[in-house]
Amino acid sequence: MKNFIEELKWRGMLAQIMPGAEELLQKEMVTAYLGTDPTADSLHIGHLCGIMMLRHLQNCGHKPIILVGGATGMIGDPSGKSQERNLLDADTLYHNQECIKAQVAKFLNFDSNEPNAAEMVNNYDWMKDFTFLDFARTVGKHITVNYMMAKDSVQQRLNGTARDGLSFTEFTYQLLQGYDFLHLYQTKNCKMQLGGNDQWGNMTTGTELIRRTLGNDQEAYALTCPLITKADGKKFGKTESGNIWLDPKRTSPYKFYQFWLNVSDDDAEKYIKIFTSLDKATIDGLAEEHKADPGRRVLQKRLAEEVTVLVHGQDNLNTAIEASGILFGKSTKESLEKLDEQTFLDVFDGVETFTLAKDQLGQPAIELLTRDDVRVFPSKGEMRKMVQGGGVSLNKEKLTDQNRIISADDLIDGKYLLAQKGKKNYYLITVK
Repeated sequence: MKNFIEELKWRGMLAQIMPGAEELLQKEMVTAYLGTDPTADSLHIGHLCGIMMLRHLQNCGHKPIILVGGATGMIGDPSGKSQERNLLDADTLYHNQECIKAQVAKFLNFDSNEPNAAEMVNNYDWMKDFTFLDFARTVGKHITVNYMMAKDSVQQRLNGTARDGLSFTEFTYQLLQGYDFLHLYQTKNCKMQLGGNDQWGNMTTGTELIRRTLGNDQEAYALTCPLITKADGKKFGKTESGNIWLDPKRTSPYKFYQFWLNVSDDDAEKYIKIFTSLDKATIDGLAEEHKADPGRRVLQKRLAEEVTVLVHGQDNLNTAIEASGILFGKSTKESLEKLDEQTFLDVFDGVETFTLAKDQLGQPAIELLTRDDVRVFPSKGEMRKMVQGGGVSLNKEKLTDQNRIISADDLIDGKYLLAQKGKKNYYLITVK
């Protein structure tokens, strides 16, 4: 089997590791867990580095556990936050958990009969009946306030700009996360916790709690991946419109594909190691091919294909690739009609838009496209010239007669007309 630590190192996915962790991984099949708070019903690409760590862990013969923080999600984690999170109710948390499991199942094998089959657990299951007195006696007596106060995540909130300071609820978060590790250590023989570098403080509290509770000879370790950034230092995964989600209802497969396709050369070389399972020889070959002809964007295309297939499947990748060719390729009206409405709108996001009342249909194209409220052309004379020169298309079909009647039959998805002047100038008309 492959060496998990070596795999993380060459991929740029190893930030911090406790002494002894690598030796344990070489000695036996290790069960390791990674936690995620179910604060939404979908993961976004900011979660993918951690999920890929679990994927590589399983591919290297070890056993991954994904922990959904149903209990801790009701509280909020101060790490990297300037204010307290909203608290969620049990029904919302359960719904979010089921959605997250369906997404993670694309990356991990939960159904295998092998001893390293993936598992999903929810800390609400063991925390819901845990009384405050139980907690104080089982957990609180082992970890000092001095130890907790020294954590960077606590210090940053206490000394930061947050007006509300740090609530007791949040202060105890590291103890709750630490107890998760202790519980999994005792019930699942889970000896390692994985996470992002911002979780290091909480994770080491867990290893400390295990040793103080069960003895200093216990094998419990933490390992983190770096926080992923873009080449310009900005936060990875955020766009002007917000997060890039794994749920196709929140971020369409087309938009998801486009995100990866449009990353910089430097980022593509970094991300293809982190977010795909391609081996080193394949990635090195792609990098060489890319350097020989950067204009072909070999790295970006392969990265976008691999991640989109993982998250959305081959059919959605094919649709995204076809949709990507519509703006600049020789596509047809049939290509437009094959798109679902959201993908259609995503493809033409940012083009100039107009709204037309449905009762205005039935007019010649030259009347409709030169109206004051649909100014595709500033004048009828200009439109006539462009039509004669073959420079006007309607729904990707060349307009040869400016007097052609535009009817409801021309509408894409029953409500859209797409006008095009020249090769690059598009106008979207929504008919209501």
